[in-house]
Amino acid sequence: MRPTFGTVTIAPAIRLTQYAHGGGCACKIPPGELEAVVAGLTAGGPADPAAELIVGLDDGDDAAVVRLAGGQGLVLTTDFFTPVVDDAYTFGRIAAANALSDVYAMGGTPVVAVNLLGWPRDVLPAELAAEVLRGGLEVAHEAGCHVGGGHSIDDPEPKYGMAVTGIVDVDRIITNSGAVAGTPLSLTKPLGVGVLNSRMKATGEVSEEAVASMTALNRAAGQAAVDAGIRAGTDVTGFGLLGHLYKMARASGVTAVVDAAAVPYLTGAREALAGGFVSGGTRRNLDWVRPHTDLSAVSEDEALLLADAQTSGGLLLGGEVPGAPVIGEFVPRGEHVVIVR
Repeated sequence: MRPTFGTVTIAPAIRLTQYAHGGGCACKIPPGELEAVVAGLTAGGPADPAAELIVGLDDGDDAAVVRLAGGQGLVLTTDFFTPVVDDAYTFGRIAAANALSDVYAMGGTPVVAVNLLGWPRDVLPAELAAEVLRGGLEVAHEAGCHVGGGHSIDDPEPKYGMAVTGIVDVDRIITNSGAVAGTPLSLTKPLGVGVLNSRMKATGEVSEEAVASMTALNRAAGQAAVDAGIRAGTDVTGFGLLGHLYKMARASGVTAVVDAAAVPYLTGAREALAGGFVSGGTRRNLDWVRPHTDLSAVSEDEALLLADAQTSGGLLLGGEVPGAPVIGEFVPRGEHVVIVR
């Protein structure tokens, strides 16, 4: 039986988060370390490629895109992580929404996904793994996306996600490098998932609002961005708002200015921060962007919230879409790549 979400909930008999060292996108390899690992992999390509790669590793985009005949592109991405909540079914839903988000962040439509499952089969019952897969399947079907099988391994820690393939109009792709000075900066989901999930892992206290945010598809936001002619964007996940914004502004050759007072947060996020529920991933995010960011106008606590490692966060867009708050703007490149005012 799944728990009822609320301000405080009784934890299930098996708490999935206790079987993993991290949780959700906060367990990503730190961004600076990751860039060092993949450095040099962008040079060259196959001697006789079957299709043209039009978005690859160069700017750290959310997915790869290859050109197909007739003006369409094939979008390919993958995402998986350790449990971010204790309930298996909810974990599956969150992980699937997060994986599908990369396609939406490119302006595309997911078509088919395959499951990626790591499971400690001698520790956790197979029935829980089935619940994880059921949650993922339901969210994929909500997105109109097929699930065509997948791959599983016996793993010391539970892990789940999907490899997703989608389609996109190659003339309307949204990328990290498309930001232009003079355009507003919008965010389609509030921040705070990271600190709320850290509190949940430590105390069992579940935020219904955080779960609702993480399981919500970015489909409508992605379509709204395409309809508005937006060509710059990403989704906010493990590197936090500041980390993903730094990557966008750096790739685009502009400076991003954030109005800290305009950034929306989930209920209880500031209280969770004050309680000390900050992940190591969030602290590493802030350390990574600090040399390139003017944070002089905000406190260290505010900077940590802006760097909070999100799981299945919203879209960060260079332009305006209905219902999404404008949290800043892109300006010509200055001394800093990101400025928080």
